[in-house]
Parts: sequence; structure tokens; C-alpha cells
Amino acid sequence: MSLALARKYRPNLFEDLIGQESISQTLSLALDSKRLSHAYLFSGLRGSGKTSTARIFAKALLCENGETSTPCNKCANCLMANENRHMDIVEMDAASNRGIDDIKELIEHTKYRPSSGRYKIFIIDEVHMLTTQAHNALLKTLEEPPSFVKFILATTDPLKIPATILSRTQHFRFKKIPEKMIFNHLEHILNLENIEYEKEALEIIARTGAGSLRDSLTLLDQAIVYSKNFVDVSTITHMLGIIEPSHLKNLISSILLKDHDSVFDFITLASEYETEMILDELSLYIKDLMFAQDKILSPLIIERFFRVIAGSKELLKMGSDGTFVLSLTFFKMMESLEIRDIDTLIKNLEKELHTLPTTSVPLQTSATEQPASAIVATNAVQTIPSISKNETANTTNYHKIFEQLVQKIYDRDYMLGSCFDRTTTFNRFEDGILYWHSSANEEDKDRLRAGFGVIKKLANEIFGSNIQIKNLPIEPGKTQEKKTQEEQSASDEINNTEPLSIQECQTGSMIEEIEMSSSSCMMPEAVNEAGKEKDPSSLLEEPMVKEAIELFNPSKVRVIQKV
Repeated sequence: MSLALARKYRPNLFEDLIGQESISQTLSLALDSKRLSHAYLFSGLRGSGKTSTARIFAKALLCENGETSTPCNKCANCLMANENRHMDIVEMDAASNRGIDDIKELIEHTKYRPSSGRYKIFIIDEVHMLTTQAHNALLKTLEEPPSFVKFILATTDPLKIPATILSRTQHFRFKKIPEKMIFNHLEHILNLENIEYEKEALEIIARTGAGSLRDSLTLLDQAIVYSKNFVDVSTITHMLGIIEPSHLKNLISSILLKDHDSVFDFITLASEYETEMILDELSLYIKDLMFAQDKILSPLIIERFFRVIAGSKELLKMGSDGTFVLSLTFFKMMESLEIRDIDTLIKNLEKELHTLPTTSVPLQTSATEQPASAIVATNAVQTIPSISKNETANTTNYHKIFEQLVQKIYDRDYMLGSCFDRTTTFNRFEDGILYWHSSANEEDKDRLRAGFGVIKKLANEIFGSNIQIKNLPIEPGKTQEKKTQEEQSASDEINNTEPLSIQECQTGSMIEEIEMSSSSCMMPEAVNEAGKEKDPSSLLEEPMVKEAIELFNPSKVRVIQKV
């Protein structure tokens, strides 16, 4: 008579158990050392070996050779246990016998001694299905059973079992069986059955079993019949309704090459399958790529792909169309290849920092001063390239450059830019000096004074570093002339628009150093010392700098100019 593979190859000894070495070792040592409990609880995933372990343990308790971890499988007790007809081994399905009357009948059986064996053993499967009253009725007997009674409880959901039951049993947790062990066991069985196979097909079956050996063996039984005794990938994928790995390989290659036609062909092919299944298989395939020897995808790209797939699963939960979700997924994966990672940006910035110029000012120290214990330095980052004096001298239209300055002020502070544009008119730029006219009233002057640090910094970036700014007195009637000039400039800008480069459109540092120049139109009457533009060599004469030098006794002070 033909038997299912799961029954035909059911383990008969502890050493035959697959993936549960810790449990089989513990029970074997308990049998050999005669340290036995009266009640055991086996919990774990379906098909992980709970019932098989309970039967092996019961057979080991009743073997005529004594309580041993290696039953002989030859004596009458072992043979009857293997054939599931031993009178002293009572198996009860708690899913169908879950009431208090069934438990009362079981308790009544515990009063009678075993007929032929050493113990009377009760195996209660799916014990979590018992009613609350049945659990309560079992408590006292489970806590103090007769010396010849052993209880073995099995369940797939231990959280539904009352704590009072858990506290009266030794709890063994069966873990999920690894795919590699399932694959090896399937391979071993097919070799015994003399059936040809492809290893890739067995890997798919082991993965589909999801840690359950019984589920994997059931799928293998079905595959042997469907494939006519040759288990191959094509047969397994058709039987399970999943997509072949070769199609996924071609899809990843098309995404990396941004081959839109091939991606559309895959979407057409995928219409025959479930969208969620394709996303799951794609996730598993990408995971395999991460551990493969040839690194086709970097970990960063793999992480982006997984984020895209996770977002697509959320769209499916909202009831979105499967074909649309797949299309969106694949094109988002192609788009994610264009994103630059932060490490690359940091490296590029570091390269730019190494090219920044620095200025060193030696410090003359007296013979009595000691060697330096510290170096005082100021660092700065220049993010927008400036126009050098030579480049500025070769520029014929300084008026457009001044308009760029106005636009950058607008970008930094719109109110300041509006005030500056309304009250200031470009005159000329020569010999490193920027000349303009200003018609600012008292209110405008206050605003321009507060933002002069920003204006001066941006002017240095546009016209060149260390430029001077001169304000020319405005003559009566110039305001109307400025308005006419602005209108003409706007007309010229429309007719001769030149796109600004990315670097010209970038803004400066967010740290705004307020510099007030005494020669500027923004503050012609200012007498505040902070309003003066400092020369780098004169900084050593500042009182606070002198105090810092006296405190640290440096042999050299290096001043790096901040643009």
C-alpha cells in the first residue's frame, strides 16, 4: 500500500529528527539519567516534529530494554508503538474532543494501571483547543498524576494555553526547520525513491514549505506525480503558480540597463500571475543577490529596491490595480539608480575643501616666550566660486553682474533685496571698487545697515574677494532716471536672457557675518568699530586676539581668510 512521504519517512528515533537537535538531546539525557517529569508540553510550527517526538518519547518509555534514548524497535512494545496500536499510549485530538466530558473520561482512565507497559501515556494534540472548563478540570490531575501516568501535550499556539497549565509542564519549543536542512532531507528521500530532480526545484519546494517539513514533503509528493518522476524547475513553478527565477534575472538586468521595452514585456508576462506573489519572489531573488559571490547590486541599491517593493505592497492593500503597481514598482526601481548617495557627495566636498587657498601670518615672539602649546586658527568653507579680478576686468557688461548681485540678495532675503533694488543704482566697477548710487531714506537705511553683512559677502562672491564699495551722492531727479533705467534693463533682460549656471544659483553659507564698512553707502555715518572692514594682518592687534596669544603662547598664528 502506497503511503505519503510524510508518513513513510516519519522518524523512529531521536537521532532521525530534523532540525531539533537541542530537544532530542535534552529528552535523551533525561531518559538515560532517569530524570523524568510527569508532564511535557511541545509547541512550535506545524510540521516541525512535535507529534513524532511525542511518539518516539512514549516508545522510549515503554521499551522492554528499559527507559532508554535508543529504543530497540524489536520488542513487542516498540513494534506496537510503531504501529500506533499500543493500549497504554492514548492519543487524543483536543480539536474534536475539547469539552469537559471528554476530559472527565480521560481522567477516569488515569485511575487504572497500564495493561502491559511501564507507564500509561496520554498524548493530547492541539491542547490549546480545549475549553476553559476542560482546562480547569485537567489542572489537578496534571499537577499530581499517579506515578505510572505521563502527559505529553502538543500545540501550535502556546499563547492560548492558560498559565496554570504552562506552569505544570516542562515546555519544549520546536523551532522552524532551516531551508538547507529541508533541502538535504528532500534530496535524501528522492535518492531513496530513485527519482531524478533539479536542485533548483528542490530549493523552491524547501522555500515554499516555510520551515515546515511536512508541508515540504506534501509538495514533493504532488510534484513527483505532476512531473512524471522528474522534478524540474518548470514543473514546480507551474504547479505552485509562481514565476520562474530566470524571468526575474532578466528583469533585474533590464532595470539596471534601463531597457524599457524588456520591462514592458515582463509586465505583459506578469499579468498571468498574482502581483503580490511576484513582489514576494522578487524580494527573495534580490535577497539571494545580496549573498551571491558576484555583487551585481550594491547594498545601498538593494536597500532602495526593498523600500520600493514594500511601498508597492502597501498600494496593493489599498486595492490598487496589480499591473499598475508592478509598472510603478519597476520604474521607481530604475529611478532609484539615479540617486546619488551621501558618501559620494561628502567625498566630492572634501576634494573641493583641499583646493581652498589659505593665508599664513607669522608671529614674531620674544626670546623669553616658551614653545607653543596650541595653534589658534579659524576655518571657513567657501561654497560659491567667486569671479577673480582678472575675469572681472575682462567682463564688459558689469551691469548684468550687478543684477546677479541683486538677484542673490533677493534669494537670501526678499525684503532686503527689495529695499536694495529700490534704493540702489549701479554706477561702475573699476580697479576693484564697486560704485553705486543710493537714495535710501531713514527707514531703508536701517534695513540696509542690518543686512549689510549679507550684501558685502554676496558682492565679494560676485565681483571678487576684498572689493571696496563706494557710494556716490545722488543728484535730484535721479530717482525717476533709475526707474527708467530699470525698465530698460528689464526689457534687455527679456531679449537677452542667459541661463545661470548651477554654481551661480547656489546661495552662500548660512552663517552671516555682519561687516559694516565705513566707506559704504549703507552706513556713512557709522562710528561703530564692528562696522570697519578688517585687514587680516591687523587682526593680531585686536585686544582679544592678544589675550588669546598670551594665554596659549603660540609660536605661530595662522589666519585663514573667510570669504
